[in-house]
Amino acid sequence: MNRAVVLAPDPAAIDRIIAAALDEDLGVDRRDVTSQAIFDAMTTATADIVAREDGVVAGLPVARSVLAAIHPDEPAWSFEALVEDGATVRAGDRLATIGGGVRFLLMAERTMLNLLSRASGVATHTRRFVDVLAGTKTTILDTRKTMPGLRALDKYAVRAAGGENKRMGLYDVAMIKDNHKYAAGSVSAAYRAVRAAFPDVTIQVEADTPAEAIEAVEAGADFLLLDNMPPPVLREVVAAVGGRAELEATGNITLETARAVAETGVDFISAGALTHSSPILDIALDIRVP
Repeated sequence: MNRAVVLAPDPAAIDRIIAAALDEDLGVDRRDVTSQAIFDAMTTATADIVAREDGVVAGLPVARSVLAAIHPDEPAWSFEALVEDGATVRAGDRLATIGGGVRFLLMAERTMLNLLSRASGVATHTRRFVDVLAGTKTTILDTRKTMPGLRALDKYAVRAAGGENKRMGLYDVAMIKDNHKYAAGSVSAAYRAVRAAFPDVTIQVEADTPAEAIEAVEAGADFLLLDNMPPPVLREVVAAVGGRAELEATGNITLETARAVAETGVDFISAGALTHSSPILDIALDIRVP
């Protein structure tokens, strides 16, 4: 399987996310009219980024990059991470300490917290799946059901928490699904068409029945997505093609059902909920009063 295993997020993608977020919050002139009216340009402060609830942190390097993006020539600001991404934290824990002009800090606050809270929420949800699957051979994967514009951040958060990325988009891995099979006429025909057009691309095949799984492997597929199969059927597929292809179970798998699915012997479980339904982790910026 062509999985992304590098922990660090893609810098160019993160830069685009930050630029879009700052444009939304600060406008084209990059200004905070309230803070600029009330605080003198020379007033400085120190602030703490603090967890308001228990969870797993992801996105601290992104938060730092927000500060750098607002004013690349800001003369004096600091960012000290106090924990690493992927760390489990408790409510009240300080995650980072930052310093600089008060105007500058308040301009960065919401964008930093939005991105950090989003990533940490995904990481917290992912870690729950990782913990449920501990002791099995099964790894939790994400899907393409990410927040539009935030895919690089969402998928980084999954990696930070111990999960893995299935594919980044439609461009890097081929996934033969029902519409493709119907159009081509069969699983085998669809596989041959993709292999002929893109000889170097990893091909994955969705199988709805054990018979389709066997057909896909015999056609050459080495990774199967087993869609909405109950555990007894998954065991049947594992017995038939396990060892000849990597097997991923998917379809409405929850924290409550994931362990039973893993115990069938599949290699992976994918859950769109990691990125489409994770609540944020509540994180705040506390400016210290001199």
